[in-house]
Amino acid sequence: MNKDLLLYEKSRAGRRTLRLGALDVPAADTTGLPLRQSPPDLPQIGELELVRHYVRLSKKNVSIADSFYPLGSCTMKYNPLANEVAATIAGFSEAHPLLDAGRCQGALAVMKRVEEFLAAVTGLPCVTLHPAAGAQGELSALLVANAHFAARGEQARTKVLIPDSAHGTNPASAAVAGLEPVTVSSGKDGLVDVDDLQSKLGTDTAGFMVTNPNTLGLFEPRIAEICEKVHTAGALVYMDGANLNALMGIARPADFGVDMMHTNLHKTFSTPHGGGGPGAGPICVSEELGVYLPVPRVVESESGFHLETDAPESIGMLRGWSSNFGVILRAYAYMRRLGPDGVRRVAENAVINANYLRVRLRDAYHVPFDGLCMHEFVATTRHQRPGGVHAVDVAKRLIDLGHHPMTVYFPLVVNEAMMIEPTETETKETLDAFVEDMLLIADEARERPESLHDAPLSTPVGRLDEGRAVKEPVLRFRRG
Repeated sequence: MNKDLLLYEKSRAGRRTLRLGALDVPAADTTGLPLRQSPPDLPQIGELELVRHYVRLSKKNVSIADSFYPLGSCTMKYNPLANEVAATIAGFSEAHPLLDAGRCQGALAVMKRVEEFLAAVTGLPCVTLHPAAGAQGELSALLVANAHFAARGEQARTKVLIPDSAHGTNPASAAVAGLEPVTVSSGKDGLVDVDDLQSKLGTDTAGFMVTNPNTLGLFEPRIAEICEKVHTAGALVYMDGANLNALMGIARPADFGVDMMHTNLHKTFSTPHGGGGPGAGPICVSEELGVYLPVPRVVESESGFHLETDAPESIGMLRGWSSNFGVILRAYAYMRRLGPDGVRRVAENAVINANYLRVRLRDAYHVPFDGLCMHEFVATTRHQRPGGVHAVDVAKRLIDLGHHPMTVYFPLVVNEAMMIEPTETETKETLDAFVEDMLLIADEARERPESLHDAPLSTPVGRLDEGRAVKEPVLRFRRG
């Protein structure tokens, strides 16, 4: 019998998990209502089999709770359980967004304190928690830039310069904001080609979107000079804050010239990541740009906290309510636990761990930018190519060895890229185990490369035809 059917086709007529008692209220008159003519085709299954089904499914999931996630540019760090406990406090978890301010002062205080914390870390004084994710944070900031230039009568500024190593959301956000993305080349060192940037700056430039450290894990050493050139052209500097976890507590983006940025609470401040659930991408901007931030904004006065919506220069609301509060609350618990010294320690450890892996792996794998990195680095399978082994083969083999694969084939400026980020939350023992498995794969690629092409072999589903999966996705289970 098909194993998939054993997993899912457990329904047997007459079996029940729950039986409803006799009706203890008067029956409703359903005359004339459009009722079903036959019962719905729902599974009929006993409680024990139902529980076993979901427990088996849970064991097939992979998460940061049971595996190492060296997922470059995504910072899959551990989400402390204390954060989850804080999010279940009834006064927070049961608060409705339509409560009047007098009945949710604690929640508003948390939001304000998170804003203050982000302002201290970034050096940018005006903060909103409104955006629902990092990409929406990018969009919000670019709309703020549009409003700023419109107020100055500079609507001709319609272009946004973006490095070729940037996250894909950068040009997408620019386009959605009605701006034209223009690519700036990277130099052979993996850093922004400042001469190419200078040649593309002009009176039509609205801003420069820079990720620092960039997606190669490299800090831009000329960032202050870059910001000055952008400002001289009359444009704004936007920093993609996806990699802030390498800088926080050490360098403030505002101090080297950034005007606005978003922060990823799921990357930098340990809130849950991915799965399509709620996120948070707060944006921080300079004093000059603060009047354009989305509403509502949390305002503190002598009488307490309230949400301010009366902001005539604001770009308005980009989503319902003020924020994904449960995510904000988790980040607040993390911030309070760390404090200023802890924030710096997190950044330092993230950098130490990444450089430890880089040095231990650089002989077995090609590391194109083999200098001091920040929180992540990029390796390639150049040394494994004689055996026909590609980055995807290494990634799939890691699954068999108990690790979530690293990011592969990104950034696009590196051929056969493997983007590795250990985060600060992993122990030396975990990092050493990962290194040993990567070295094992390198040996396999040299001695029996054909064995890597079929990996993974230990998973319920083998290697998929990923090209076909994109074009012909199977989005739901079908019987038979």
